[in-house]
Amino acid sequence: MSEERTAGGKEGIEGLPSLREILALPAFAGAELLSGESRLDEPVTWVHVSELMDAWRFLSGGEVLVSTGLELARATAPAREAYLRSLVEAGAQGLVLELVQWLLEVPGELLLTARLTEFPLVVFREEVRFADLTKAAHERILRPHVPSDREHWLDSLLAALVETGRSAGFMEGQLGPVLALPGRPRGILLATLEALLAYHFNIAETARKLGVRRQSIYYRLEQLEGMLGDLDEPYRRTSLVVALELLKHSPS
Repeated sequence: MSEERTAGGKEGIEGLPSLREILALPAFAGAELLSGESRLDEPVTWVHVSELMDAWRFLSGGEVLVSTGLELARATAPAREAYLRSLVEAGAQGLVLELVQWLLEVPGELLLTARLTEFPLVVFREEVRFADLTKAAHERILRPHVPSDREHWLDSLLAALVETGRSAGFMEGQLGPVLALPGRPRGILLATLEALLAYHFNIAETARKLGVRRQSIYYRLEQLEGMLGDLDEPYRRTSLVVALELLKHSPS
Protein backbone atom coordinates (compact mmCIF):
# COMPACT_ATOMS: atom_id res chain seq x y z
CA MET A 1 0.00 0.00 0.00
CA SER A 2 1.31 3.41 -0.90
CA GLU A 3 0.02 5.33 2.12
CA GLU A 4 1.77 5.10 5.46
CA ARG A 5 -0.10 4.91 8.73
CA THR A 6 0.59 3.94 12.27
CA ALA A 7 -2.87 2.81 13.27
CA GLY A 8 -3.45 -0.88 12.79
CA GLY A 9 -7.14 -1.66 12.96
CA LYS A 10 -10.19 -0.09 14.55
CA GLU A 11 -8.63 0.18 17.98
CA GLY A 12 -5.54 1.98 16.67
CA ILE A 13 -6.85 5.53 17.11
CA GLU A 14 -9.36 6.70 19.67
CA GLY A 15 -12.34 8.51 18.17
CA LEU A 16 -12.18 7.14 14.62
CA PRO A 17 -14.76 8.82 12.37
CA SER A 18 -17.73 6.90 11.07
CA LEU A 19 -18.44 6.46 7.39
CA ARG A 20 -21.31 8.90 7.86
CA GLU A 21 -18.83 11.54 9.06
CA ILE A 22 -16.45 10.86 6.18
CA LEU A 23 -19.23 11.22 3.62
CA ALA A 24 -20.29 14.51 5.24
CA LEU A 25 -16.89 16.09 4.54
CA PRO A 26 -16.97 18.84 1.87
CA ALA A 27 -14.62 16.83 -0.36
CA PHE A 28 -17.28 14.11 -0.58
CA ALA A 29 -20.06 16.45 -1.74
CA GLY A 30 -21.95 14.70 -4.51
CA ALA A 31 -21.38 11.21 -3.13
CA GLU A 32 -24.43 8.95 -3.44
CA LEU A 33 -24.97 5.99 -1.12
CA LEU A 34 -26.52 3.02 -2.92
CA SER A 35 -26.35 0.40 -0.16
CA GLY A 36 -25.16 -0.26 3.38
CA GLU A 37 -27.03 2.49 5.21
CA SER A 38 -27.14 0.31 8.33
CA ARG A 39 -23.33 0.47 8.54
CA LEU A 40 -22.88 4.21 8.20
CA ASP A 41 -22.01 4.62 11.86
CA GLU A 42 -19.18 2.07 11.86
CA PRO A 43 -15.60 3.45 12.11
CA VAL A 44 -13.32 4.07 9.15
CA THR A 45 -9.63 3.33 9.70
CA TRP A 46 -8.22 4.53 6.35
CA VAL A 47 -9.10 5.36 2.75
CA HIS A 48 -7.18 3.72 -0.11
CA VAL A 49 -7.24 4.28 -3.86
CA SER A 50 -7.01 0.88 -5.53
CA GLU A 51 -7.95 -0.74 -8.82
CA LEU A 52 -6.73 -4.19 -7.75
CA MET A 53 -9.21 -7.03 -7.93
CA ASP A 54 -7.41 -8.70 -5.01
CA ALA A 55 -7.25 -5.58 -2.84
CA TRP A 56 -8.57 -7.65 0.08
CA ARG A 57 -5.03 -8.99 0.59
CA PHE A 58 -3.87 -5.58 1.81
CA LEU A 59 -6.74 -4.79 4.17
CA SER A 60 -6.78 -5.09 7.95
CA GLY A 61 -10.36 -3.96 8.57
CA GLY A 62 -12.30 -0.70 8.47
CA GLU A 63 -10.84 0.62 5.21
CA VAL A 64 -12.77 2.34 2.44
CA LEU A 65 -11.60 1.70 -1.12
CA VAL A 66 -11.86 4.32 -3.87
CA SER A 67 -11.81 3.19 -7.51
CA THR A 68 -12.46 4.36 -11.05
CA GLY A 69 -13.81 0.88 -11.83
CA LEU A 70 -11.11 0.23 -14.44
CA GLU A 71 -10.62 -3.45 -13.65
CA LEU A 72 -14.25 -3.99 -12.67
CA ALA A 73 -15.31 -2.85 -16.14
CA ARG A 74 -13.09 -5.53 -17.68
CA ALA A 75 -14.07 -8.31 -15.28
CA THR A 76 -16.76 -10.94 -15.68
CA ALA A 77 -19.93 -10.83 -13.61
CA PRO A 78 -18.78 -13.69 -11.32
CA ALA A 79 -15.43 -11.96 -10.81
CA ARG A 80 -17.16 -8.72 -9.81
CA GLU A 81 -19.33 -10.52 -7.31
CA ALA A 82 -16.30 -12.34 -5.91
CA TYR A 83 -14.45 -9.02 -5.66
CA LEU A 84 -17.12 -7.41 -3.54
CA ARG A 85 -17.54 -10.46 -1.34
CA SER A 86 -13.78 -10.49 -0.76
CA LEU A 87 -13.98 -6.91 0.53
CA VAL A 88 -16.82 -7.85 2.86
CA GLU A 89 -14.89 -10.82 4.23
CA ALA A 90 -11.74 -8.70 4.70
CA GLY A 91 -13.69 -6.27 6.88
CA ALA A 92 -13.64 -3.32 4.49
CA GLN A 93 -15.94 -0.47 5.44
CA GLY A 94 -17.03 0.55 1.95
CA LEU A 95 -16.35 0.96 -1.75
CA VAL A 96 -16.46 4.29 -3.58
CA LEU A 97 -16.79 4.17 -7.38
CA GLU A 98 -16.42 6.99 -9.88
CA LEU A 99 -18.98 6.40 -12.65
CA VAL A 100 -17.40 8.52 -15.35
CA GLN A 101 -14.95 6.77 -17.64
CA TRP A 102 -14.79 3.01 -17.18
CA LEU A 103 -18.17 2.42 -15.59
CA LEU A 104 -21.22 4.58 -16.25
CA GLU A 105 -23.51 2.54 -13.99
CA VAL A 106 -22.88 0.06 -11.21
CA PRO A 107 -22.99 -3.49 -12.63
CA GLY A 108 -26.14 -5.25 -11.48
CA GLU A 109 -24.40 -8.16 -9.77
CA LEU A 110 -22.15 -5.74 -7.86
CA LEU A 111 -25.07 -3.68 -6.60
CA LEU A 112 -27.11 -6.77 -5.73
CA THR A 113 -24.24 -8.30 -3.75
CA ALA A 114 -23.65 -5.03 -1.91
CA ARG A 115 -27.30 -4.82 -0.92
CA LEU A 116 -27.49 -8.48 0.12
CA THR A 117 -24.44 -8.07 2.37
CA GLU A 118 -25.38 -4.57 3.60
CA PHE A 119 -22.02 -3.38 2.31
CA PRO A 120 -21.67 0.41 1.85
CA LEU A 121 -21.44 1.20 -1.85
CA VAL A 122 -20.95 4.86 -2.72
CA VAL A 123 -20.79 6.42 -6.18
CA PHE A 124 -19.80 9.71 -7.76
CA ARG A 125 -21.51 10.43 -11.06
CA GLU A 126 -19.10 13.24 -11.90
CA GLU A 127 -15.31 13.27 -11.96
CA VAL A 128 -13.67 13.88 -8.59
CA ARG A 129 -10.07 14.32 -7.47
CA PHE A 130 -9.18 11.19 -5.54
CA ALA A 131 -6.33 13.08 -3.89
CA ASP A 132 -8.87 15.48 -2.38
CA LEU A 133 -10.95 12.59 -1.06
CA THR A 134 -8.06 10.81 0.61
CA LYS A 135 -6.54 14.02 1.99
CA ALA A 136 -9.80 15.10 3.61
CA ALA A 137 -10.50 11.63 5.00
CA HIS A 138 -6.99 11.14 6.37
CA GLU A 139 -6.94 14.54 8.05
CA ARG A 140 -10.18 13.60 9.80
CA ILE A 141 -8.91 10.15 10.77
CA LEU A 142 -5.58 11.41 12.08
CA ARG A 143 -7.08 14.30 14.02
CA PRO A 144 -10.18 12.78 15.61
CA HIS A 145 -12.87 14.89 17.20
CA VAL A 146 -12.69 15.16 20.98
CA PRO A 147 -15.93 13.95 22.62
CA SER A 148 -18.05 16.81 23.96
CA ASP A 149 -17.60 15.83 27.62
CA ARG A 150 -13.82 16.19 27.23
CA GLU A 151 -13.63 19.31 25.04
CA HIS A 152 -12.50 21.55 27.90
CA TRP A 153 -10.23 19.15 29.78
CA LEU A 154 -7.05 20.76 28.46
CA ASP A 155 -8.12 24.31 29.32
CA SER A 156 -9.06 23.22 32.83
CA LEU A 157 -5.74 21.46 33.36
CA LEU A 158 -3.73 24.38 32.02
CA ALA A 159 -5.58 26.80 34.28
CA ALA A 160 -4.98 24.58 37.32
CA LEU A 161 -1.24 24.35 36.63
CA VAL A 162 -0.93 28.11 36.17
CA GLU A 163 -3.04 28.99 39.21
CA THR A 164 -1.03 26.70 41.48
CA GLY A 165 2.29 28.01 40.18
CA ARG A 166 3.37 24.65 38.79
CA SER A 167 3.39 25.45 35.08
CA ALA A 168 7.10 26.29 34.84
CA GLY A 169 8.12 23.15 36.71
CA PHE A 170 5.82 21.01 34.59
CA MET A 171 7.25 22.39 31.33
CA GLU A 172 10.78 21.85 32.59
CA GLY A 173 10.01 18.31 33.67
CA GLN A 174 8.53 17.39 30.30
CA LEU A 175 10.61 19.43 27.84
CA GLY A 176 13.70 20.48 29.81
CA PRO A 177 16.48 19.13 27.52
CA VAL A 178 14.80 20.58 24.42
CA LEU A 179 14.15 23.94 26.07
CA ALA A 180 17.84 24.16 26.94
CA LEU A 181 18.88 24.10 23.28
CA PRO A 182 19.82 27.25 21.33
CA GLY A 183 16.99 29.07 19.56
CA ARG A 184 16.93 27.48 16.09
CA PRO A 185 17.33 23.77 16.99
CA ARG A 186 14.98 24.32 19.92
CA GLY A 187 12.30 25.73 17.63
CA ILE A 188 12.73 22.99 15.04
CA LEU A 189 12.43 20.16 17.55
CA LEU A 190 9.48 21.74 19.35
CA ALA A 191 7.62 22.23 16.06
CA THR A 192 8.40 18.65 15.07
CA LEU A 193 7.22 17.29 18.41
CA GLU A 194 3.98 19.25 18.17
CA ALA A 195 3.32 17.94 14.66
CA LEU A 196 4.15 14.36 15.65
CA LEU A 197 1.67 14.55 18.51
CA ALA A 198 -1.01 16.12 16.32
CA TYR A 199 -0.63 13.38 13.71
CA HIS A 200 -0.27 10.51 16.19
CA PHE A 201 3.39 10.02 15.22
CA ASN A 202 2.52 9.32 11.59
CA ILE A 203 5.83 10.10 9.89
CA ALA A 204 4.41 10.73 6.41
CA GLU A 205 1.75 13.17 7.60
CA THR A 206 4.19 14.96 9.90
CA ALA A 207 6.69 15.38 7.06
CA ARG A 208 3.93 16.69 4.80
CA LYS A 209 2.77 19.15 7.45
CA LEU A 210 6.28 20.51 8.02
CA GLY A 211 7.28 20.42 4.35
CA VAL A 212 10.36 18.24 4.87
CA ARG A 213 11.50 14.75 3.90
CA ARG A 214 10.45 11.76 5.96
CA GLN A 215 14.08 11.02 6.74
CA SER A 216 14.33 14.41 8.43
CA ILE A 217 11.41 13.50 10.70
CA TYR A 218 12.99 10.15 11.56
CA TYR A 219 16.22 11.94 12.46
CA ARG A 220 14.45 14.55 14.59
CA LEU A 221 12.39 11.86 16.32
CA GLU A 222 15.60 10.06 17.20
CA GLN A 223 16.92 13.29 18.69
CA LEU A 224 13.72 13.86 20.66
CA GLU A 225 13.75 10.33 22.05
CA GLY A 226 17.38 10.74 23.02
CA MET A 227 16.56 13.87 25.01
CA LEU A 228 13.06 13.10 26.29
CA GLY A 229 13.06 9.32 26.57
CA ASP A 230 10.26 6.95 25.58
CA LEU A 231 7.52 8.76 23.67
CA ASP A 232 5.25 5.76 23.11
CA GLU A 233 3.24 5.83 26.32
CA PRO A 234 -0.18 7.54 25.99
CA TYR A 235 0.29 9.28 29.36
CA ARG A 236 3.65 10.65 28.23
CA ARG A 237 2.19 11.99 25.00
CA THR A 238 -0.66 13.67 26.85
CA SER A 239 1.81 15.29 29.22
CA LEU A 240 3.81 16.61 26.27
CA VAL A 241 0.67 18.09 24.70
CA VAL A 242 -0.03 19.91 27.98
CA ALA A 243 3.57 21.12 28.24
CA LEU A 244 3.54 22.47 24.68
CA GLU A 245 0.28 24.32 25.30
CA LEU A 246 1.72 25.85 28.47
CA LEU A 247 4.79 26.91 26.50
CA LYS A 248 2.64 28.72 23.94
CA HIS A 249 1.03 30.80 26.67
CA SER A 250 4.09 31.41 28.80
CA PRO A 251 6.08 34.69 28.69
CA SER A 252 8.89 34.42 26.13
